[in-house]
Amino acid sequence: MLIEFGTRYAEAWGSQDAESVASFFSEGGSLQINDGEPSIGRDAISGVAQSFMTTLPDMVLLMDSLDVNGEDISFYWTLVATHSGPEGNGNSVEISGYEEWTIDSDGLITRSLGHMDTAEYERQLESGVGE
Repeated sequence: MLIEFGTRYAEAWGSQDAESVASFFSEGGSLQINDGEPSIGRDAISGVAQSFMTTLPDMVLLMDSLDVNGEDISFYWTLVATHSGPEGNGNSVEISGYEEWTIDSDGLITRSLGHMDTAEYERQLESGVGE
């Protein structure tokens, strides 16, 4: 069941429909990337998703694996895209990371702690993969 959930979640990130990403979260759910401020609630989460979708319109998020250890769930992913949104430069981006999920009894994410190498992501936006 969680594998299907993770697959659909990854597909939502590549859908160009930010609300579809937010629909995987409970009404008061939160998404936090690294040490940033958490985005709380579906509207805020939709805003985060939209910012990635705007910057990387051809974004594909691949589910690399999903680890479940009791109630601890880790969703490992790789993002592949082109920096072709507004102010884009056509550079390729490929970066991996993971999210630590807390899931409620309705099967929705109440808390996602995202982890990625932000400095490498910014470098790839500026210079491309492997440059």
